[in-house]
Amino acid sequence: MNTFLFPLRQTLRRDLLLAIRHKTEVITALFFFVIVVNLLPLGIGPDPDLLRKIAPGALWIGALLATLLGLQRLFSPDHADGTLEQMALSPQSFTLLIAGKIWAHWVVSGLPVVLVAPVLGVQFDLPAHSLLILMVSLLLGTPVLSFIGAVGAALTLGLRGSGVLLSLLILPLYIPTLIFGAGAVEADLAGTGVQGHLSLLGALAVLSVFFAPWATTLALRIALE
Repeated sequence: MNTFLFPLRQTLRRDLLLAIRHKTEVITALFFFVIVVNLLPLGIGPDPDLLRKIAPGALWIGALLATLLGLQRLFSPDHADGTLEQMALSPQSFTLLIAGKIWAHWVVSGLPVVLVAPVLGVQFDLPAHSLLILMVSLLLGTPVLSFIGAVGAALTLGLRGSGVLLSLLILPLYIPTLIFGAGAVEADLAGTGVQGHLSLLGALAVLSVFFAPWATTLALRIALE
């Protein structure tokens, strides 16, 4: 198993080291998330009931946009310097190499959002248990955003205006994750069960982690031809 997953670990380690050297990308995504979430309370007003009502959607939309922000650069630097071609020609599994890149994107863009979201949720007057549900939903849902987004990034690689095309292609596919993620927190606030929402998020996470690297690899091979 360790030998089988070696390509994934190798690429994950490489991309995380690159992210550490270029900290601005990490800070930009996190700062963008904080700004987007903070603008809504400032614009709507201090009514606690209204803030609690909009909190799940606001936090999840912020997480979605923060994830989308870094997708355009997921493959483009490696495509520009020829690294992506070398990965495709490598005897190691191209699919696992790409999966490592996607996990690195989640660690850089998604994991900080999961950790910071409860702090931002306090300003929406969310109770402690709802903050916990928010963290769990983001922990399950943000990998889905990264893996589905990687497919779109691969499909638009090298195209003119790829940023706009990527948004148009991926945002509709994010809707189920957004609905179930925000719905879990809303259900907790309403006192109803959250198991259904979290179960569906978990199912989406499993399916995307398993199938998205294969689809991404296929799209990248087409882009490299």
